[in-house]
Amino acid sequence: MMELQISRKNYNKVRLVQSHTHEKPLKDGEVLVKVDSFALTANNITYAVVGDKLGYWQFFPPQLGPDEVGHNEANEHWGILPVWGFADVVKSNNPEVPEGERLFGYFPPSSHLIMHPSGVSESSWIDASEHRAALPVGYNIYRKVMSEPNYQKSGEAYRMLLYPLHVTAFALHHYFTSHDWFGAQQVVITSASSKTSTGLAYGINNDPKAPKQIGLTSLKNKEMVDNLAVYDKTLAYDELDSIDASIPSLIVDMSGNGTLLSELHKHLGDNMKFCSNVGATHWEDMNPGPHFIALRSEMFFAPSTLQKIIKESGMDGFEKQSAAYLKHSIAQSTKWLKVTDLQGLKAMSDVFDDVCNGKVSPELGLIIHL
Repeated sequence: MMELQISRKNYNKVRLVQSHTHEKPLKDGEVLVKVDSFALTANNITYAVVGDKLGYWQFFPPQLGPDEVGHNEANEHWGILPVWGFADVVKSNNPEVPEGERLFGYFPPSSHLIMHPSGVSESSWIDASEHRAALPVGYNIYRKVMSEPNYQKSGEAYRMLLYPLHVTAFALHHYFTSHDWFGAQQVVITSASSKTSTGLAYGINNDPKAPKQIGLTSLKNKEMVDNLAVYDKTLAYDELDSIDASIPSLIVDMSGNGTLLSELHKHLGDNMKFCSNVGATHWEDMNPGPHFIALRSEMFFAPSTLQKIIKESGMDGFEKQSAAYLKHSIAQSTKWLKVTDLQGLKAMSDVFDDVCNGKVSPELGLIIHL
């Protein structure tokens, strides 16, 4: 019974700590779930990079190591990196939630988690644990998958890998269309091989009113991105000078690379109409360069846009719109995505450094089974 923790000061450093969650008595209304499987992607690294700013470290407080009891500063150094996956209710002290219920949602890379279901409906419930009360509700919703008419266990891997990333892509697409693409005639997407980037690219490609799109990627991933046949043009980072700077442009930055963004902003100049900062696949170089145009740049936080869509269209409208978008983007992604299964948290810790440093092929989808 273990949990994997990440150093909040050095994202390459992880440790395994024995978990005692399953031994704790349940309070009234609580349930104990056993985490079954989850995805590990570059998006999880983004959670770490912006963890303090956006509250990602607060979802799952880490347990102390054996030599840290009584030292609160340990929780300031170590944190739990949230992941998307599936879990089963193994104990319940809540009359509305039966044992055996299978859930999809936001979990820790840990064997067990105690939760406090609230707002239980036929399809979902919300974890109302006190420490999560002030956090974005979108991350606190858990889907009761056995109640879904089209649920198939065989599709769980793609759901873990792509659903959270492509929902962000859906939110980005909605945000840009609602702002008329900021007047841009071309969209430049950095880290074009990432799963969030390709999820957005499929949406843009499927939108006849959208601008053309350029994918910027590393030289090693250029062929792979080009073979997707979804971007109008694929360029390596050292080829950004060949981007047409004479037309209005929108940048969608999934990389977080300050040097790259500075050069891109400089190249596009006044025609850089807006830069949406989304991811941090290149987190090791996030300091803005001298040509970064902060006045026309903005950090994108998907839950805010998703809440706006729900407010405007209602939950049913949101479900229909997002389902249509994801049906297309996920179907396209399954043509090239290679699901790769890893067994246990030790296997996760062994591969974590490669994920953290962008050494895992973008074609691979890592699934951790516990």
